[in-house]
Amino acid sequence: MKTITILGSTGSIGTQSLDVCKKHRIRVAAVSANKNVKLLAQQAKEFEVQYACIADETLAPELEELLAGSGIRVLAGHDGIMQIASLDSVDIMLNSLVGMVGLEPTLAAIEKGTNIALANKETLVAGGKLVINRARRKNVRIYPVDSEHSAIFQCLQGNNIRDLKKIILTASGGPFYGMKKKDLEKVTIEQALSHPNWAMGNKITIDSATMMNKGLEFIEALWLFDLEPEQIEVVVHRQSIVHSAVEYNDNAVIAQLGVADMRIPIQYALLFPQRVECPVEQLSLTDIGTLTFEKPDLETFDCLSACIKAITKGGNLPAAVNGANEEAVGLFLDKKIGFLDIGTLVSRCLESTEYKEINDLSDVLEADMFAREFVRENYDKL
Repeated sequence: MKTITILGSTGSIGTQSLDVCKKHRIRVAAVSANKNVKLLAQQAKEFEVQYACIADETLAPELEELLAGSGIRVLAGHDGIMQIASLDSVDIMLNSLVGMVGLEPTLAAIEKGTNIALANKETLVAGGKLVINRARRKNVRIYPVDSEHSAIFQCLQGNNIRDLKKIILTASGGPFYGMKKKDLEKVTIEQALSHPNWAMGNKITIDSATMMNKGLEFIEALWLFDLEPEQIEVVVHRQSIVHSAVEYNDNAVIAQLGVADMRIPIQYALLFPQRVECPVEQLSLTDIGTLTFEKPDLETFDCLSACIKAITKGGNLPAAVNGANEEAVGLFLDKKIGFLDIGTLVSRCLESTEYKEINDLSDVLEADMFAREFVRENYDKL
């Protein structure tokens, strides 16, 4: 029986991960949440965890009260997250935190020699070089949880990665597929949060609407599969049935298909290399009928363009565009900027960031801080 820690257990990925754990009797050692203290306490009791960590330290007393008499140890804040990420008795840590906050716990788990099931894009977007180098040194496996990267990972099984020509990264296109910038000038928060195929948290859903999400996945794929930017092709696939594909040197293309349910890639990451029954709907190609594929609109969705430019140049630039986006999305959700301003701020931050090699964590954090300050100082000048 595997033992896991779940960072971000009350979010969309976290709750679905616990569904998988329940079905396959995977032992959960620790869970964490940002603010959802009641659900966290409920999960901690149900799965009889050793540790429950609440990121918002002001909520720790409430969590202690909810877990009184259970024997579950309550932790809080950044230190608490780092502590459960570093547990000795854990086989795999599932990181489904949102944002840059996920980077340091990933590095901590790697230092402990714990394998990672990775749903936190920012870990590799901002700190790809550090994370991959340390994982190789520690012989730690990183199993992708994102549906697209899981699809690529599955398509590579039984083949030699040296025979890979390119990967085809599919994108749903989000709620604003087919629109131009003039159509997006007055987009509301509610419209941006209305994804056609997937149920996700607010930040990731906005990223899907701007196609920043696909830009982050572009960068993440480069690190996960040791690719060059020109080996990654983004294709808009509205049905979200083909989760991604790979093309080999003989021009054979192998794709992974399935219903839009994250429990499939979550289960594959947690139980790899086993394939067992999964509590999801079975795919019927005849019910789907038609699958379509188109090129992305890089001019309208400039967040995607910025990400591709950033990773092509490398260094600290991916960390900068990621930090700028996180800050800009927060401003959009607070109704301080418009939808199109997100892409404008990300692109201008990229242009304003001085290139620097990433040698340690401080370089990543410096780029992230610069980007956030740039957005805060410039958003009201748009």
